[in-house]
Amino acid sequence: MPTSDPEHAGASRRPQTVSTRSRTALIRIAVVLFAFSTAALAGPSERPSDAEVRKILVAESRAAYSGNCPCPYDRDRAGRRCGKRSAYSRPGGAAPLCFDSDVTREMIEVYRRRTAK
Repeated sequence: MPTSDPEHAGASRRPQTVSTRSRTALIRIAVVLFAFSTAALAGPSERPSDAEVRKILVAESRAAYSGNCPCPYDRDRAGRRCGKRSAYSRPGGAAPLCFDSDVTREMIEVYRRRTAK
């Protein structure tokens, strides 16, 4: 006889798992937070190196992209490499920073002015 007890209503359901899209978003957020915490731990007297700033800017750019294939080296929901299907590889539209070489000297200077205390 079926029970109408709300506590047992979903007892036979499988536990929900985190979707690939959610997992990817969480990873991107973690990378950005790590990049910021690394820069913050450097202390006020130590400014981050150009290489560190490049990594921070790439992480910020990738985290800001709303899709699941910002860069060619990312994986889509099916686990395949994005390659030429990535936003980076498609002309027009979004142009996320994916590689250290995408970050210009001017971007580094703007970041330093933005984060100066």
